[in-house]
Amino acid sequence: MIKPAMLKKGDKIAIVSLSWGGIGDENLIHKYYIAKDRLENEFGLEVVTMPNTLKGSKFIYEHPEARAQDLMDAFEDESIKGIFCAIGGDDTIRLLPYIDYEIIKNNPKVFMGYSDTTSNHFMMHKAGIVSFYGPSIMCEFGEYVKMFDYTRQAVENILFSDCKDYEIKSSEVWSNDFVSWKEENMNIAKKLIPEEHGYETLQGSGVITGQLLGGCIDAFPMIVGTEIWPTKEEWKDKILLLETSEEKPSPTLIMFYLRNLGAQGILNVIKGIVVGKPQDEEYYDEYKEVYRKVMKEFKCEDLPILYNVNIGHAYPTGILPLGTEVQIDFDDKKIHLIESPTKEPKLCQKKSM
Repeated sequence: MIKPAMLKKGDKIAIVSLSWGGIGDENLIHKYYIAKDRLENEFGLEVVTMPNTLKGSKFIYEHPEARAQDLMDAFEDESIKGIFCAIGGDDTIRLLPYIDYEIIKNNPKVFMGYSDTTSNHFMMHKAGIVSFYGPSIMCEFGEYVKMFDYTRQAVENILFSDCKDYEIKSSEVWSNDFVSWKEENMNIAKKLIPEEHGYETLQGSGVITGQLLGGCIDAFPMIVGTEIWPTKEEWKDKILLLETSEEKPSPTLIMFYLRNLGAQGILNVIKGIVVGKPQDEEYYDEYKEVYRKVMKEFKCEDLPILYNVNIGHAYPTGILPLGTEVQIDFDDKKIHLIESPTKEPKLCQKKSM
């Protein structure tokens, strides 16, 4: 997989709306300005807002070709070093007819997002470039009052540094607080509570290494069967990343999704699974039982599964690079990046998230 150059202060990063266009709606655009200010003044980046990004949810929904054009133009622009997604949504898959994989392959750069951006990450995989499953503009960079420390450290240590041998630790705190996105709430910060579980090993043992591939399992039904869905051979020896959205799908739905992966033979060729913390810990124990049940059904009782990882819709969320080698120790419950997901590394302060 082709690695992008790491980010540095002064770099230009593009903001794109590839799914839902709410960042441009009158009642929500304040989230854009919070994020833009934070990116420029706290991370030292120059923000480039692509032409269609702020045209609002109605326009964005009606014009998938415009969304795709913003993405292609951002990749082709040599002055842009990173592309951050505004937010997820539910129809990124409609960009497929307009994607030029050669443009992506020939212009690798840091691409980041989560949730419905899962479809875009599979596009990046098809193009052969490393991508980053991590924070979005509206949710994390546009967080009221301040970014979560855990998320900020992930951005600094993974996108701006040589993070070879970097350990991704469980966050010591988490939040199930809800603060409505309204300008009058801009001074209200989410409350944090102590993390009681940390990483959990659901089954299996030992140490594995491999490339992470996956994302939000809610998006998988839209991707399966398309040109960006990997073949069984391409899934071989990968570590499957799975997390669930704010829709909080029922354990029965998760069972169906997992059975689909089993029916494709994917569960029998991957090395392991990493599962994100369910938002608000909804169905926390029920999901665990579903994973064990389906693994037993497909004779995968020894397939190692690490659970409750701070990724995707968890608060706070971190970053996991897709397409570079990671090491997971299921006995000590540790995740290490055994190679840097970016090139042209600089001296890195080896700090854990």
